[in-house]
Amino acid sequence: MAAKKKKSDADNDERLKHVALSSIDEVARGVYEQAQRGDLPDMTMPQRNLQNVRFDPKAGYFEMKGNVKTRTLDVNSVKTFAQTLRLMALAKEMVTKDDFATKREAYYVSKNWGDAKFLEQPESDTVLDDIEAMFSVHEVTRETLRFVPEEHGGSVVGALTVIDRDPETGAPIRSDCAAMGSGAYTIPSSVDHLQLESTAKFVLVIETGGMFQRLNHHRWWRNANCILVEMGGVPTRATRRFVRRIADDLKLPVYAFVDCDPYGICNIYRTLKVGSGLAVHVSRDFCVPTARFMGVTPQDIIDFQLEDATHPLQPVDIKRAKDALKNDPFFQAYPKWQKAIKQLLNMGVRAEQQAFAKWGLNFVIEEYLPTKLKKAKDFLP
Repeated sequence: MAAKKKKSDADNDERLKHVALSSIDEVARGVYEQAQRGDLPDMTMPQRNLQNVRFDPKAGYFEMKGNVKTRTLDVNSVKTFAQTLRLMALAKEMVTKDDFATKREAYYVSKNWGDAKFLEQPESDTVLDDIEAMFSVHEVTRETLRFVPEEHGGSVVGALTVIDRDPETGAPIRSDCAAMGSGAYTIPSSVDHLQLESTAKFVLVIETGGMFQRLNHHRWWRNANCILVEMGGVPTRATRRFVRRIADDLKLPVYAFVDCDPYGICNIYRTLKVGSGLAVHVSRDFCVPTARFMGVTPQDIIDFQLEDATHPLQPVDIKRAKDALKNDPFFQAYPKWQKAIKQLLNMGVRAEQQAFAKWGLNFVIEEYLPTKLKKAKDFLP
């Protein structure tokens, strides 16, 4: 079985490599042929924003409507056009040589491109996202093109064993996430080759490092027989893909535990659950449609008497919440979410995960989580 799995991984790696190289060559050939005919070369790619997003609860993730933008080589776009081709050439080199570059390194590589160099990293990140969107029709991702983020993919502890492989020998490497001492397993930037084993009952994804550390320190995951995943804010692509693998491969329910504020709900949870407008082209594989929102909910503030442990909503919070109600297809699809966000706006306050410390440092372990988990069927979608 292990030998078959190893061969399957190798075959899939070769397939992805071939698709990536073919996609790059196809676009480059199109630009060349247009120029040979005397036409202005162009490249077409999907628009990356909420206006190009539709949401069907049956599908469970953000999908593209089909709106595209065309980048044509002219006096106004010559620099961006050249940067796009140079980044594609860098990707082809890395895929061919089985190398990689962080997004930061890709920015610095451009410093040797003369007038085509990027002035700031957000410029190179945007062009890279455009390239990924352009190739997404062939299921080519940023990771397939060998561009990796600087940040790690989140931390994991609990009843999970991750089986990686030695990049040189292919030998399996087992990591028991229940045997990390005071630390935790760090999710790698690429997770599709991993094998997963678990006896857990569910996964709890947590917004803050402080709450993750508390639950880990007291080994709450052992008593609850679960897997804890630290998101550290908006979850990275690797974190979302990793949790998705757990949900799909191990058939485990996923619950989200984040702050009760518009950012936690409308950015962190929404991105985990269905993806984002800017990355709608990869939402299908980089989100967790089965995730449910455990808390903190606006009703929790009332039920657990946290009113004097809250903070007023700021103008940016109010704007984010109203924008979600007006423009976000996910929240528009669920009356329960519309009711919860309106309740939060009417209350005019927000509450952090740590607010439960009002009743004692370990109240969240001894009272809040056990109480909420008894009513999992009532969690927000």
